[in-house]
Amino acid sequence: MENTSSHTRLVSLVKAALIAALYIALTLINPLSYGAVQFRVSEMLNNLVVFNKRYIWALTLGCAVANINSSLGVFDMVFGTTETLLMTALSYWVSQHISSKVGKLVATVIICAAMSWIIALELFYVMHLPFWASYISVAAGELGAMAVGAILVYLISERIDLTK
Repeated sequence: MENTSSHTRLVSLVKAALIAALYIALTLINPLSYGAVQFRVSEMLNNLVVFNKRYIWALTLGCAVANINSSLGVFDMVFGTTETLLMTALSYWVSQHISSKVGKLVATVIICAAMSWIIALELFYVMHLPFWASYISVAAGELGAMAVGAILVYLISERIDLTK
């Protein structure tokens, strides 16, 4: 019995590590991953949290590591990582109260786009950019990435059980 449990934990850890690594890679290869005008393709992976809470920590770790490369340095590591932790945890919690897979994904898209205020606040304090313009810009990029991601994750979830 213990071997099965250990195997299950190891498989879960490997899945989380793969998602963290994929988040990092998608962020680093995309020149629009940082700044006031961003379309962080890796954010589409946030949709995975509706299927399993392990992705909260995977995505948070991926964001922290990817933000080492940011021109804002430690500020982006703190603000971006905090935003990812909060929005994925909130998305997971909200999704537990919605029965429809589509509803869960729509809620996650909205939550993640709305939470862009944290990045706008960072840009306001660190780069002295206008808060509302930054919020609209970052939220629009987040909304786009999350919407595309929701469609892709939905299609994948129809073939693969992402809850395991």
